[in-house]
Amino acid sequence: MLLDCSQQLTFVDPQAAICWSANLQPQIKSSFKMGSLIGRGSGESFQLAFHGPGFVVVQPSEGQPVVASS
Repeated sequence: MLLDCSQQLTFVDPQAAICWSANLQPQIKSSFKMGSLIGRGSGESFQLAFHGPGFVVVQPSEGQPVVASS
């Protein structure tokens, strides 16, 4: 999946990011929520932030593909 970073700040999961334009400078953003301490976290705690003229390529899923059985 190709994401355009030129219009707004774009956040991606570091494990999903494949490559990005050479002129983009990724920044690491972290978030901590109290729900993470009791197993109710929702989302990644670290993300890469991109902004500027360029693109980021991400894989749509970290999981194994599901093969339908017939």
